Amino acid sequence: MRPLIWLSALLAGFCLDLLLGDPPGAPHPVRAVGALIAGLEKLLRRIVPKSPGGELAGGVLLVVLTLGVSGGAVLGLLWLCRWLPVWVSFAVQTLLSYQLLAARSLRDESVKVYRALKTGTLEESRRAVSMIVGRDTDGLDEAGVARAAVETVAENASDGVVAPLIFLALGGAPLGMIYKAANTLDSMVGYRNERYLYFGRAAARLDDVLNWIPARLAGVLMCLAARPAGFDGRNALRVFRRDRRKHKSPNSAHTEAACAGALHIQLAGPAQYFGKILEKPFIGDPDRPLEAADILRANRLMYAAAFLTLALVCGAPLLALLAPR
Repeated sequence: MRPLIWLSALLAGFCLDLLLGDPPGAPHPVRAVGALIAGLEKLLRRIVPKSPGGELAGGVLLVVLTLGVSGGAVLGLLWLCRWLPVWVSFAVQTLLSYQLLAARSLRDESVKVYRALKTGTLEESRRAVSMIVGRDTDGLDEAGVARAAVETVAENASDGVVAPLIFLALGGAPLGMIYKAANTLDSMVGYRNERYLYFGRAAARLDDVLNWIPARLAGVLMCLAARPAGFDGRNALRVFRRDRRKHKSPNSAHTEAACAGALHIQLAGPAQYFGKILEKPFIGDPDRPLEAADILRANRLMYAAAFLTLALVCGAPLLALLAPR
């Protein structure tokens, strides 16, 4: 594959995501990957020994098969496109790039929470935010609902926007699909509970490795994007440097810390999951009360970081490739 094609397709796919988002009910490769993972898990649990070692081995097999099938399917599709006019390959990679990015869908789902807070009832707001977070939402007040939505936007700015842009720029749709498959694996089996403690360990570790650099880069880019977006870039950097490690996951707090600093709000803290309170450290400072409008502010910051990422990983290489020699 020629870099000029896949970088141009990435740029076009990013624009499609801005315009269209994720239409409900439309076919989506990530949903296909999710169905693949569910089917493979069911099969592997039947054949691997029911022991820690057996489940670890089964989890490794799940990762290898999922990434192999997902990446192989895209490579095979693009190989077939070699025998067709070049615009077909461009169109396929554009469509895949568009579907592997989640900026618009992240914005749309979080804005539903904002609208419920502004014009609906607290119960409607809790229901809206329950669609995008894993915590219990029944006991959240309005500030808690807004905080949960802002955290979701901030955290997913990394693995839903910045990281896919990086992998798509580095290796086109095949590498982008492999990254997204790994990310989907982690979201489905990468839990530290009784069912997935061993079976999901390989998926969780792989996701940590793949997101190690993108998460930190996303935090830095969010700090750099804060001032152009109308927020406090200096405070974003200060809180990012101080609080970016305040999470059990090595990659989750970087963008949350940058967002909290940019908006002068406090995120994280204790949260309830499956009826139990999980004590988590606070991120950021309570310089002012958190409000519904912070959801819109977090989205503006996310988009600013996305545009900056696109300029770095796609725009600059494209200019270099197109420059006269």
